[in-house]
Amino acid sequence: MMVGNKVDYDISNLYIPKDGKGDNNYQKSFSATLTIIVKDKDGKVIKIHKQKSHSPTANFIGLMLPMTYYINIGSPWTLTSTSNTTQSYNPNSPSNGIGILYPNTTRQYQDYLQNIAVGSGTQSNPYNAYNLALPITNGSGTGQLVYGPLDIPSGIGINNNQAYFIISQSYANESGATITISEVGLIIGLSIGTSGSYEVSPVPTLIWYDVLSSPISVANGQQVVIYYTFSVNA
Repeated sequence: MMVGNKVDYDISNLYIPKDGKGDNNYQKSFSATLTIIVKDKDGKVIKIHKQKSHSPTANFIGLMLPMTYYINIGSPWTLTSTSNTTQSYNPNSPSNGIGILYPNTTRQYQDYLQNIAVGSGTQSNPYNAYNLALPITNGSGTGQLVYGPLDIPSGIGINNNQAYFIISQSYANESGATITISEVGLIIGLSIGTSGSYEVSPVPTLIWYDVLSSPISVANGQQVVIYYTFSVNA
C-alpha cells in the first residue's frame, strides 16, 4: 500500500458536513477525517465508516502552544503518557533548552509516530484522555487484534487545491471471535530532555483520540484498515 498515493477511498471526497443542522456556509480550511475500512478474509471491502475527527488531547494542545505561552506563563506543560506517568515540557527553560528530542537514527528512534491504537471502550472527555479506555492489544489471543505496521507517507500529497497527509494501519482478527472497535487514538513516542540528554527513550503518548459514531464489529478472519487524513484546502 502506497500511503499518500493509493488508498481504498476517493481522496477528493473528504468533506463531511458540519455537526448540527445545515451546512450552508462551508468554508475551506483544515480538516481531519477518520476512515475505517473492513475487509473479509479474501480482501473484499464489506464496510466503510467515515467521520469527522476533532479530538486533539491535552498532550497535543501543549505541544502546539507557541513559545510566547511558556514565556508569559513561566511554567511547563504536563504531558501524560499512556501509562499515566508525566513529563514536563517547557521550551523556554533556561536549563539547556528543554524540548522534544526528535527522531534520532543513531539511537534507533526512527519515527516518533508509533501507532494508531484501537479499543473497545469510550470516553466522554477526549481532551483529558491519556490512553484509550479499553485498549485492544496486539496479538492473536482472546480479545486481541494483530497490528500491522504503521504506514507513514514520505511527504505531503497534493490533489488540485488540497494538501493532505495520510497515515494508516491495518489490523487482522485472528482471535477466534468477533471484536468491536469503538475508539481510536494516535500515539507518538515522545522524548523530552535537554540538549545533552539524547539517550532519553521515547515515551508512548496519546495526542489524538476519537470515539466512533457507530462501533465497528470485526468478525474472526476479517481485516480492518484505519486512515487518519489531515488536509488543508486552499
